[in-house]
Amino acid sequence: MRRSQLATALIATSVVALAACGGNQPSGTGDAGTQQTPTANPSAVTGSLTWWDTSDATNEAPVFKELIADFNKQYPNVKINYQSVPFGEAQNKFKTAAAAKSGAPDILRAEVAWVPEFASLGYLYKLDGTPLAAGQDDFLPAAHGSTQFNGGTYGVPQVTDTLGLMYNKKLLADAGVQPPTTWDEMKTAAEAIKSKTGKDGAYLNPAGYYLLPFIYGEGGDLLDTEAKKITVNAAPSVAGITKAQELQGSPGFVKAPATEAYKAMMDSFNAGKVGMIVQGPWETAAVTKATGFGGADNLGIAPVPAGSAKQGGPVGGHDYVVWSGMSEDKAQAAIAFIEFMSSAESQAKISDELGLLPARKSAYDKVTTPLVKQWQTPMEKAVQRAWIPEGGQLFAPLDQAATSLMIKKADPKATLDGVAQKYKTEVVKDYATE
Repeated sequence: MRRSQLATALIATSVVALAACGGNQPSGTGDAGTQQTPTANPSAVTGSLTWWDTSDATNEAPVFKELIADFNKQYPNVKINYQSVPFGEAQNKFKTAAAAKSGAPDILRAEVAWVPEFASLGYLYKLDGTPLAAGQDDFLPAAHGSTQFNGGTYGVPQVTDTLGLMYNKKLLADAGVQPPTTWDEMKTAAEAIKSKTGKDGAYLNPAGYYLLPFIYGEGGDLLDTEAKKITVNAAPSVAGITKAQELQGSPGFVKAPATEAYKAMMDSFNAGKVGMIVQGPWETAAVTKATGFGGADNLGIAPVPAGSAKQGGPVGGHDYVVWSGMSEDKAQAAIAFIEFMSSAESQAKISDELGLLPARKSAYDKVTTPLVKQWQTPMEKAVQRAWIPEGGQLFAPLDQAATSLMIKKADPKATLDGVAQKYKTEVVKDYATE
């Protein structure tokens, strides 16, 4: 099916929907923070849509299923074929299906780095000229940026996030320390927690994404996209990894296992056995509900500690995207579903129940969970990632390196040189190296 056909169908559908609303605009077409107003006869909107949800099947998916049920109260004749697809498998699974033009979902919950990649391959429908691309001013700049490629809009923001410092207020109080604002302060605090409470002071996840605050902290980055240069092995990045290794080997820091390190970190923190972790808002709800943690009042949230240059975690999040091969007869249902799921009300519900951060500015006025407000400062310090087609491919080499660096104590410069070489030969072949 030609993408121009779907464009005509989507635009025609939006005109019909707006007329049926008697002038009331759906979310994203003017008053961007307003819950979607259904058509005068929502039962006339029909269709069957397959949605791949890449959220955590245990902690997050139930809330998205609730939203589908809420959507069907307004649109009873739109069937959502919900499929939970493991996050780690979804990127390649979608590319394989889209390339084969068979088996791809109509709508995908895509990690922000996937959007420019999929768009560059022609796998996503360009949303410009439809209600799904309107009202962009209501989205946070970082969230909006993740939906753009070559001047076009290819997604609708669902949630945004960054990494921050999560800490156990009681353990820090018992140790007589304040939430650290620098890595050196975190080192001191971890040792104090261990010596004064007997609990572990800090746990660092040995994964590539979680190394970024250390790299950023020394003024480094993975790439310089303006200069088209690989910088993961430049001096600032090496200094950041050296600092991470220093902390990992310090008193009070847990030695992570070679496998299932993420689970081990969360199990320890949720049980109240470790004072501090670097983590994202997607774990907020699970932490506050954990039997051994002490509830929401015991959870503190702050920006990641700073290095010698600056402070900040990476920008993350997810967007709703439409497969470019979706048949045009599904257009009206797709518009209704994505508008509903990305509305301020829906984002506020996701935030209140899961602790995930809204991508809409107007949603923050509707959120009732105090912990979400605590994430605003970390988000203000978040560092934009490179929104390039290859952005999602940068982490596999870095993840492999992280295991060697943080568990086996491999040499930072030599290891990052290896990452840079993989970037050059496999990811950004036209970029220069150090």
